[in-house]
Amino acid sequence: MGSLPYIVEDCMGFLQLYSDGSVFRSNDIKFHETLIQDDTVSFKDCLYDKKFNLFLRLYKPQSNKNVLENPKLPVVIFLRGGGFCFGSRTWPHVHNCCMRLASGLKAVVITPDYRLSPEHRLPAAVEDAMEAVRWLQRQMLSVCGDAWLSNSDVDFDRVFIVGDSSGGNIAHHLAVRFGSDSREMEPVRIRGYVLLAPFFGGVVRTKSEEGPSEHMLTLDLLDRFWRLSLPVGESRDHPFANPFGEDAANNNNNNNNLAEVKLEPMLVMVGGNELLKDRAQDYANKLKQLGKDIEYVEFEGCQHGFFTHDSYSLVANEVIQVLTRFMLQT
Repeated sequence: MGSLPYIVEDCMGFLQLYSDGSVFRSNDIKFHETLIQDDTVSFKDCLYDKKFNLFLRLYKPQSNKNVLENPKLPVVIFLRGGGFCFGSRTWPHVHNCCMRLASGLKAVVITPDYRLSPEHRLPAAVEDAMEAVRWLQRQMLSVCGDAWLSNSDVDFDRVFIVGDSSGGNIAHHLAVRFGSDSREMEPVRIRGYVLLAPFFGGVVRTKSEEGPSEHMLTLDLLDRFWRLSLPVGESRDHPFANPFGEDAANNNNNNNNLAEVKLEPMLVMVGGNELLKDRAQDYANKLKQLGKDIEYVEFEGCQHGFFTHDSYSLVANEVIQVLTRFMLQT
């Protein structure tokens, strides 16, 4: 008689991977945040992928008088974080963040759920994000598309992808996938990408990773996320984790040759006290050295999730200002 399955990975008790490959997920999560009520923004859920039963949440300001001085509303696709292992569009901080983006930028905001690891390891999350963009395209091309996405007041020519943490990682892969020629997505036109503290990794540690732990993140937790989300047997230098690692350099797939890929403008924002700071800064510096249009902004003294977990703070107001400027310039 075989031995009983035992736990091989444990994420704070909320996610446990067993030796037989089975997964336990707890729904007993106590959130510190409460849902923000904002009567200036309406929202609803839509099924965007029937095959995997994936939903997205759609937010729309009730007024078209937007701060970008355009009679039509731009579109922001917000890819949430969670180490590829946690999260939902319904979680309070994700909802509040999207409400803030919609009201602060006067933009239609779309936040899709995506398949989670370890049940669905990378590139599943990237593929789902791409499907969410295709869903947006289908709404535009269909004569019976979603009424909230009417071409009369939504600007499909000005779409921005904003990713937080692991969502920032996904945004990078979408930027590489689409390049600067996203004609396959027409009439949807992606104008730029914003990476909020993108979740990148690597075998060799950075100085910020070896620094003190954050309130929300530890190096041990980051490593566990990679073990759970990367293809089995791959290291943190896999291209999914490290865009400039040895595995990426040795990969023959042209999509991973960042020197040759033409990218839309990018903005990287990170907190000065984040474990991920050095990786985000190194990513921005290397892309700039390759001649890419990329800007790096650091918020002194801030830790991971400073915008997404407190989207109505004073520093969050600064983030909205930076985002507004970026969207106006691209």
